[in-house]
Amino acid sequence: MSNAQSLCEKHWIGSHLSIAGALRAAIDEAVAFRFGAVQIFTRNQRQWTPKPLEKDEIAEFHAARKGTVFAEGARIVSHNSYLVNLASPDAANLAKSMACERAELERCELLGVPVSVAHPGAHLGTDGARKPKDPNDLDGEPTADELAGLKRIAKSIDQLHKELKGYKVRIALETTTGTGTNLGYAFHHLARIRDMVKEPERVAYCIDTCHVFSAGYDVSTPAKAKATLARFDAEAGLAHVAAIHVNDSEAPFASRKDRHAHIGEGLCGDAWFQAVLRHPAFATVPKVLETEKGDARDGRPWDLVNSERLAAFAR
Repeated sequence: MSNAQSLCEKHWIGSHLSIAGALRAAIDEAVAFRFGAVQIFTRNQRQWTPKPLEKDEIAEFHAARKGTVFAEGARIVSHNSYLVNLASPDAANLAKSMACERAELERCELLGVPVSVAHPGAHLGTDGARKPKDPNDLDGEPTADELAGLKRIAKSIDQLHKELKGYKVRIALETTTGTGTNLGYAFHHLARIRDMVKEPERVAYCIDTCHVFSAGYDVSTPAKAKATLARFDAEAGLAHVAAIHVNDSEAPFASRKDRHAHIGEGLCGDAWFQAVLRHPAFATVPKVLETEKGDARDGRPWDLVNSERLAAFAR
């Protein structure tokens, strides 16, 4: 294994890996690749109701971590089901989303996974989310439908916290591109949710490099990339970032489209990845790829190629 892979361990760089066949499979693969972080789905994310975890599954997952960098669990992140919409105005859909999210948090607690990434949700209203074409459009106050959606998310999280009293796992609200009526494209959306919940210490953030670029935050130069992180710090707080999705963007700047690309083969630019990988606030924050699997042009797995490219930015 190359020296770049040891740098991945050092800088907490890894990827979203499959649990196909067994929950421990993702841990085993991450260890084989010498990754320093890993993200998993704890269940089939396309199903509302997951099959309960078996005791043997839980024990094997914990056993796979022993003696590795994943032993303490801080480098492991889960991603909730894409079906969940805690901003839904429909009572039935919101109830299903709450149950699905609760099941995910229960699974994380059993597995010792401290952070579960979640897209904030879509308000599904009619007044329309703004479609910013430049960073200045990200400053505006939320529309009426957006504000109502943000309040529903906070209320939903409060209810989950009440039902899961004493849980250690935190929900990490992810930055989004803002497609359709999705919330979270503006940094202050995430801050508003966290400010509204009764137990904010149980809420964290996840920065997605592709989403930030596609939402309209200018990261085209070293100065602008650093300024964007400083803006996040001022509006939401870098200290609350518990996970980072490191993805390049196939879609253009401010396009509001979510199209991930391999590192260095999209439009985000080197300055953005250097700023993120070198920021001291992220030294012990899991940084995971969500890029396409398969083999690169040199025959090696894309995860290895992309992680090595990230490791180079971290130097």
